Amino acid sequence: MNPLVSKITEAEALVMKVLWEAEEELPIAEIRKALSKTSDWEDSTIKTLVRRLCKKGVVKSTKRGVLYYKALVSEDEYNDYITKDVIDRLYSGSAKNLVASLIDNKRLDDSDIEELRDFFKVGDNDE
Repeated sequence: MNPLVSKITEAEALVMKVLWEAEEELPIAEIRKALSKTSDWEDSTIKTLVRRLCKKGVVKSTKRGVLYYKALVSEDEYNDYITKDVIDRLYSGSAKNLVASLIDNKRLDDSDIEELRDFFKVGDNDE
């Protein structure tokens, strides 16, 4: 996992999501357009977030008339980091305790639980 993902803040993750979904370099105007659908951030806020992401090394800018931006870390890398962080901080590193909490709090329905059972049976030699 890229250690730089730990430096991405929650607000910056929203900018990263736009870049991940685009799957191509985007100019700031396109980033602003996408974010306008989900936030009421001023243009200056978006520029600041993008600039910070570049400084952290998780976004690259390329000059082609205007600056185009591209994510240098993947969404999967970020999600893996966030998941590990939550498990470490809230469940003392126990993924089992996370799943138990999801079940206890009714966050998993019967079909989710059945899907997880099937997932854990993969590679089981008893079948």
